[in-house]
Amino acid sequence: MNPQSAPPVDTSAGHRRFGVVVPVKPLRVAKSRLAPLGDELRRELVAAFAVDTVVAVSESPSVGGVLVVTDEVGLARELQELGVAAVPDGTSGDLNATLQQGAAELVRRRPDLAPVAMCADLPCLRSDELTATLAGCTPGSAAFVPDAAGTGTTLYTAPDLERFRPRFGPGSRGAHETAGALPLAAPPSLRRDVDTAEDLEAARELGVGARTGWVLTRLLPRPS
Repeated sequence: MNPQSAPPVDTSAGHRRFGVVVPVKPLRVAKSRLAPLGDELRRELVAAFAVDTVVAVSESPSVGGVLVVTDEVGLARELQELGVAAVPDGTSGDLNATLQQGAAELVRRRPDLAPVAMCADLPCLRSDELTATLAGCTPGSAAFVPDAAGTGTTLYTAPDLERFRPRFGPGSRGAHETAGALPLAAPPSLRRDVDTAEDLEAARELGVGARTGWVLTRLLPRPS
């Protein structure tokens, strides 16, 4: 698509389309609070969470493009085989800078899409529920989805790149609200991020995606 001739973002209800940026840390350092489960399982789960998240995002009709930002080459290749674009993380160590970098690249490729930042640890995500949540965005306003704990953020969106100012990190819900972003009502599948073994069990009860389910069955079977 020629960026100069691309149509403007349609922010009317039911017609707005989004471009989603998903950052993934290198497997060697990601999800350190899952370390008690063992390094092999931790690494496998990080990759599985990302794959299940991205697959669900890609299947939403509200999403016109997905871009994964990661330095994990093997995972990037796997996602590219699924038809999802991936680029290296040029600002590793600064999540919000990574998201802004990714959003800028995604909007460069698809200027018609409104940028979205989404966590890569949402293995319960369902595409229809993501679609319904995005439809609840107020045109012209930034918005976010609080995490299951109520203090963090799993999704952030803004009407355009100029107003895309993610504030992920400790206390991100408050930071986003203070900056004027509106909280979105969202179902558990979109709020259930996984940082701890307790989060993982809650996700398992809610129902995880195919890749995460396969890893859990192989490496962490339920007691009989």
